Amino acid sequence: MRIDVLTIFPGILMPFLNESMLGLAQKKGCVEFALHNIRDYSTDKRKTVDDRPYGGGPGMVMRPEPVFAAVDDVTRRCPIMGRLVLLTPQGVLFDQSLAHDLSQEQRLILICGRYEGFDERIRLGLKPQEISIGNFVLAGGEAAALIIIEAVVRLLPGVLGNRESADLESFQSELLDYPQYTRPPEFLGMTVPDVLLRGDHKAVAEWRKLQSTRRTRARRADLLDSHSHSP
Repeated sequence: MRIDVLTIFPGILMPFLNESMLGLAQKKGCVEFALHNIRDYSTDKRKTVDDRPYGGGPGMVMRPEPVFAAVDDVTRRCPIMGRLVLLTPQGVLFDQSLAHDLSQEQRLILICGRYEGFDERIRLGLKPQEISIGNFVLAGGEAAALIIIEAVVRLLPGVLGNRESADLESFQSELLDYPQYTRPPEFLGMTVPDVLLRGDHKAVAEWRKLQSTRRTRARRADLLDSHSHSP
């Protein structure tokens, strides 16, 4: 997969993309990242990418010209068309299902905004998929882009050492993850549940499913589907 990110702060993303799982995914050839500075596509001497909003109001708005020019140039750099994504709080809420959907693409082009948002003609003219990571305010789309990138890349074949690591995690089955334990078997008076120590894999699987369901009901009841999970 190739992932292009359009931003006015590429330096924010590079350290994160080169470390840990994402860095290893690049070395394995599973993913390729390309960062593009939207300011490079501004035509004035000051490399302006924003301006005051028509009608008045606080803050600045991202201008359409440099964003359109950046998307046009970046799209032509690679023969794979890919999916264009606009990171905006007005978009569809990002979740694990959408991460799976995006992981099927050969290429993603993510556009990160700043200031008070995008000129509406960017949305109307480019017709990107609009995605939000939650109901809160950030200074820009870079953090959202990194969240989406990590969630998508870890689903690509060959990225994780153990395929089950991705298959058995929270939200994969619409349930939160079950409690996890490792050594020592006792710590500060807290002990590992006996079922995990007996070597009965069927009993462990049943215990984990029960714990996942209980935890989901207690913490995220909205995730439960009465038709697919037993009481």
